[in-house]
Amino acid sequence: MRQVLARAIGGVAMVGLLVGAAACAKDDDGGDTTSASSCDSKIAFFGALTGGNAQLGINIRDGAKLAVDEYNKANANCKVTLVEKDSAGDPAQASGLATSVVQDAKILGTVGPAFSGESKVANPILSKEGVVIITPSATNPALSKQGDKTFHRALGNDASQGPGAALYMKNVMKVQKTYVIDDASEYGKGLADQVKTTLAAGVIGSGVVKEQQTDFGTLVQEINKSGADSIFWGGYLREAAPFLKQFREAGGKAKFVAGDGVKDPKFVEGAGATAAEGAILTCPCVPPEKAGGTFAADYKTATGHEASTYSAEAFDAANILLQGIKAGNTTREKLETFVDGYTGEGVTTKFKFQADGDIDPSAVAVWAYTVKGGQIVALERTPTS
Repeated sequence: MRQVLARAIGGVAMVGLLVGAAACAKDDDGGDTTSASSCDSKIAFFGALTGGNAQLGINIRDGAKLAVDEYNKANANCKVTLVEKDSAGDPAQASGLATSVVQDAKILGTVGPAFSGESKVANPILSKEGVVIITPSATNPALSKQGDKTFHRALGNDASQGPGAALYMKNVMKVQKTYVIDDASEYGKGLADQVKTTLAAGVIGSGVVKEQQTDFGTLVQEINKSGADSIFWGGYLREAAPFLKQFREAGGKAKFVAGDGVKDPKFVEGAGATAAEGAILTCPCVPPEKAGGTFAADYKTATGHEASTYSAEAFDAANILLQGIKAGNTTREKLETFVDGYTGEGVTTKFKFQADGDIDPSAVAVWAYTVKGGQIVALERTPTS
């Protein structure tokens, strides 16, 4: 049973707490601001830093790193270490990485796993040993049904994103005939199935691609023959970019819509700006420029580039873990109790985790983005029901 602890913290206060008095120092009354045991605590980033979908993981790592760097600057005498675990987005590597995390007793929590497939494998291992999980990006709804007691999700899942994407296609784009494609991954198929359910009779065909597939000639022909006026892509940017490039080169005119796994400048680069122009990309993530406080400017200063998909969500996830550590929750069990009962305002949304680890539905926002002039720009929030 999750314990509920009321911790009302405003958006500015979320960061302000981290920039308070130096950790391990005595306060004016002689009390410790942070227990000495927190001075060697670690949190881990778990996700892809290499491979065809690495950019999505890099966005997340950089958001978490910004949070840790800011914390350590404010708490120079009692720092927290960020450990990087590169999964390459491959579920086959997830078990070994999760085992390496739990074997390091100083790692109290993870920002990630980043992808749904690796999460399905890693979460039971992490949870069994009490490692606190806050994913800023794994959106398959089934992850919160696995019974992993330390699992938390810092954004909406595909039970929100899928209907949101489908309703945007139907009500805003006014599409009539949609061809749905998925990559058979935990994430891609799950999202595509949600879209199929919502569009119902509006789906006139479907297809499945393989991970790392590069030739889509047969699929392109099938779609063009189907008379579809739109395509929904359930999968990642690695395959989406060459598919759309080949589809446009073959004269395909159908509108292209995809989810958060495609929402990254690398997709535009891979498909080509001309082919990608007008593509609609949905995401249960806040446009970085609309994130609270000075996040967008701070991220650019720290990394040299603009924040992208899930950078801000990762920043929030890391800060929740860091707040718990600063408050003296320096065992996995104590940090889990803190996160279970956490209530506070991040730069992306208000956080309060439900019993299954998902955030309160009222805090979920699904946004539609488009590719315009080679850039991905936010359009509007889309209803999810």
